[in-house]
This record gives sequence, structure tokens and C-alpha cells, in this order.
Amino acid sequence: MKLKSITTALAVSAAIAATALGQSKIIFKGSDTLGNKLVPQLKAEYIKTNKDLDIEITPQGSGHAFSNLLSGSADIGMSSRAVKQDEKDQFDAAGKSLVEHVAAWDMIAVIVNEENPVKKLTLEQLGDIFTGKIKNWSEVGGADAPISSYTRNSSSGTYKSFSKLGMAGEDYGSDCQKLEGNQQICTEVSKNVNGIGYVGLAYSKGDNFKTVKINNNSPKISKLATYPLARRLYYYTVGEPTGQVKAFLEFATTAEKADEITEAVGFIPSKAGEQSAAK
Repeated sequence: MKLKSITTALAVSAAIAATALGQSKIIFKGSDTLGNKLVPQLKAEYIKTNKDLDIEITPQGSGHAFSNLLSGSADIGMSSRAVKQDEKDQFDAAGKSLVEHVAAWDMIAVIVNEENPVKKLTLEQLGDIFTGKIKNWSEVGGADAPISSYTRNSSSGTYKSFSKLGMAGEDYGSDCQKLEGNQQICTEVSKNVNGIGYVGLAYSKGDNFKTVKINNNSPKISKLATYPLARRLYYYTVGEPTGQVKAFLEFATTAEKADEITEAVGFIPSKAGEQSAAK
């Protein structure tokens, strides 16, 4: 009876706290990398003690984070890349201040079909594949077969991050096939013995595909400081967050339970990532 009373009291306290924060809905828009796995699981945990809060998540690509924040149709923008200067200029022109919050660290994993004998690539070889300079697997130690390269679409932050980190900022080759999300790339590579693509770390394990080493480094936390395709993931808000938005972001970026969820999903908690990257 005593335990039941304590549980009831905690539930009431949580409900009072939620009401005091003065917001019944939080709208997330942006990154597929964050919006399809991590944020939904953080939401599921957070609403256990904030039952009256509605959290809406729309993963469309990082570019949509900034357009929706600017128009006022999102409370939190999810982005797998840092804001670009021209995007920031739009907020400045509108008299709005864009505030950045590190959501987690990620490593862009390069995946190939499990039947592909290639186990590692140099960063230069990787760039040459996606710019179209290398077109056959035999040029990098594989079979004599044409390479099928799969990328995210141009609204994706991962699309832009990969160009910067893996291709020295060069343009993608005309033969690259653009796909909507991480899962679609996994599916295509798993079906195509000659396929290659890139995905967020949380999507790098699955059937019929495998990761390849880049510059002899695998995408895992112990290699974060030397893996060339490591990056931060971000939440953005217009101005310093308040109310439920502030409370959720504090939970998502500092709570021990949120760190556990972040690791379980396949990302690296922001604090651990900063420490590992500094080594």
C-alpha cells in the first residue's frame, strides 16, 4: 500500500511538473539519422513521466530542420550536420538567434554487400568511388564488376557530411543513386553484390551487408579520434530553449538513461564522444 502511494505521488508530481512547464506539444523536424531511431526512443522514455506531453517527430532530412525552425513550424530541428552559413544568415536576417545543442556523436559507416571480398578502402579510394573516378571493383582489389554507389538525397545532412569528410568536398558522380534514407541504402546494398553505400552508425549492422575499414579504421567508439568519417549530430532551437523544450533537451543530452538509450541505438553520447575525439 505504501509503495502504491509513493508511485501515485510520483506520477502526480510529474504531471504537475509538466503542467508547470506550460507546453503540451514538442515538434521535431529534420534529420532522418536522428529522427528515425534515436529521438523516438528518447521520446518513449521521456513521456513515461510526462504523459500529457505530445511529441511529434518528422524525419525528412537535415535541411528541413532549418526551414521549419525559420518558419516557426518546429520547436527542435534535428541535423546530422552543422548549420551552413547561408542558413544562419537567414535567421540573422529574420532577427532570430539559432542555438546549437550537440545531440550525440556518429560515425558514417561505409557498407558493401557481404559477398564483396573488399574489406578496406583508403579515404582517397572512397572519394574516387563516389565521385565516379573509380568505376570497377577490380580497381580497389575486388571482382571485375561495375560499382553501384548509393547515397542519401541532397536534402540530407549525411549527404553533405559525407561529401565534406569522404570526398574532400567534391561533387558526387552522375552514376550515384540517391535514396531517401539510411534503411533504403542498407536494403539496396544487401540486394546488390556490387553495391556500396554509407549510413549512420546506428544502421551499420544488418543482414547481407558489412562495413569496410577506412584508412584501416573501423567505425567504433575506440576509433573515434582516428576514424575519418566521424561527426557530431545536432539539435537546434530558435533562441535558448524554455519550458518543455528545455526540459527535454536537458534529459536527452545529460541524463544517464538518455546516454544508455543513445548507446543502445548505436550512437555515442555527446560527453563520451567529446572525450574520445580529444584523445
